[in-house]
Amino acid sequence: MTAYAAVVLSGGAARRMGGVDKPARPVGGRPMLHRVLAAVADAGTRIVVGPAGPVPEGVRVTREEPPGGGPVAATAAGLALLDPGTDTVALLAADLPLLTPAAVAELRRALDDSTAGTACYVDGDGHRQQLCAVWRVSALRSALDRLAAERGGTVDGAPVRGLLAGTTVREVSWSGSGPPPWFDCDTDEDVRRVEEWTR
Repeated sequence: MTAYAAVVLSGGAARRMGGVDKPARPVGGRPMLHRVLAAVADAGTRIVVGPAGPVPEGVRVTREEPPGGGPVAATAAGLALLDPGTDTVALLAADLPLLTPAAVAELRRALDDSTAGTACYVDGDGHRQQLCAVWRVSALRSALDRLAAERGGTVDGAPVRGLLAGTTVREVSWSGSGPPPWFDCDTDEDVRRVEEWTR
């Protein structure tokens, strides 16, 4: 498979968790953010966008502009730190504590075996897990440019689904055993479920 970078989005207000620092919330004794970073430990470059706290050595940290501008603005900030010549990037939420290297590798293989701009997981109901995806950098840059043009030159507040509009998407169903790697933790109940799965 081609080499890749990873951009992990750690912003968000976590309103359904009372505004806590959700990526720092431990699951199985490790912060969710660190679990996601471990799943992409083989990436050539790892970038966290948003509040991060301490991160493993070598991980770059930046903020979206404006701060709190949402996941698309955060995506643009992460792309700005990619090394020249990077062709592929994993775009991930920081609250995916079940993400594994095998799950990321499956997305990378799916993208390599297609002409799509991005590969992302879909759940059992067919919903795209937009922040559990691997992109061709050229396609992601084009999507950001298109969104900015549609919104008067800014992506502040743009929805993530807007990135996929007009992009050829390779949808991937999780074929591994165990709970789905795209399961995100938006509520305390979600965290409890993941804790049970990781025991």
